[in-house]
Amino acid sequence: MVAVKGNIEQQQEQESQREEYRLLVESVKPQHNVLKNCVMAFLVGGTICVIGQLFLDFFISQGMGEREAAAVTAGTMVFLGAFLTGIGVYDQIGKIGGAGSIIPITGFANSIVAPAMEFKREGFLFGVGAKLFTVAGPVLVYGIITSCLVGIIYYLLQ
Repeated sequence: MVAVKGNIEQQQEQESQREEYRLLVESVKPQHNVLKNCVMAFLVGGTICVIGQLFLDFFISQGMGEREAAAVTAGTMVFLGAFLTGIGVYDQIGKIGGAGSIIPITGFANSIVAPAMEFKREGFLFGVGAKLFTVAGPVLVYGIITSCLVGIIYYLLQ
């Protein structure tokens, strides 16, 4: 009987400690304003897209066809995303805009350059070169495989 009573007291003590820990976690956990985060993501992502649209309109006004202008715009936006990541500005944009900074094509550039920048102290070959495609590699591989399979299925159905 004494062992059962000691076991119950021990369980109550553990439960008390769990509750105390939960309250501690709640007190130090950062509070998120979901509405503010959504608005900032919309504004940052929208601003990036507006900049892309301005480049597209500029390239079309310079006499490029729509397809060519779209390709040059995509390349320009990837370059800007990589450049801003390299000089540390894109991280600040990401802190402000959250998901709004990762959705456009500049977020893809950031996901390629950021791991490479993190490992640049290990050298260009084993640091930058090895980490450059940490995120982009699987995306490219599965994208290429999927496009090939869709092409084969399309060919077979005709």
